[in-house]
Amino acid sequence: MSKTVEFYFDLGSPATYLAYTQLPKICAEADARLIYIPILLGGVFKATGNASPATVPAKGRYMFQDLDRYARRYGVPLKFNPHFPINTLMLMRAVTGIQLRHPERFGAFIDCLFKALWVDGRSLDEPTTVAAVLSENAFDPTEVLALTCDEEIKSILKHNTEQAVQRGVFGAPSMFVDNQLFFGQDRLDFVIEALS
Repeated sequence: MSKTVEFYFDLGSPATYLAYTQLPKICAEADARLIYIPILLGGVFKATGNASPATVPAKGRYMFQDLDRYARRYGVPLKFNPHFPINTLMLMRAVTGIQLRHPERFGAFIDCLFKALWVDGRSLDEPTTVAAVLSENAFDPTEVLALTCDEEIKSILKHNTEQAVQRGVFGAPSMFVDNQLFFGQDRLDFVIEALS
């Protein structure tokens, strides 16, 4: 494996969810390594002056129609989350913590959270809902909550976010191949080209 795809992601982005459904297959076919880098999208927006397209009503309506088109093209489920936008600070700390402390469970962890948000439409702003989702997927909510309070984990997420901004990231999903930035799940064809 000589190539890598660095995948800067935040669970709260539906476009990131779609990229996440495709990147493992893309990387497997290219014999490339997929590197997941959790970031806090709100921090990226604040640092870059960017905002979610959903904040512009006409653009937001179009974006969700377009994401639905891509979901059908990819053959994956996607449901607009009625609780969008989601504050992902706690979730992304948890993701960072699982990646650091329990890497063998990382895939299953992000799978259950992406599904809860973008297939089941659950409110992951609500601690009780998060606890229920974790329990349903054989994660201990108390242990996961403890990770979100760990200073090392907080620091890693902050560092990842700052590093992303320094590299030119302004939103999610953002992918790097050979230090070349590709933004958006609709740029996966360029990722494929860069890997070939």
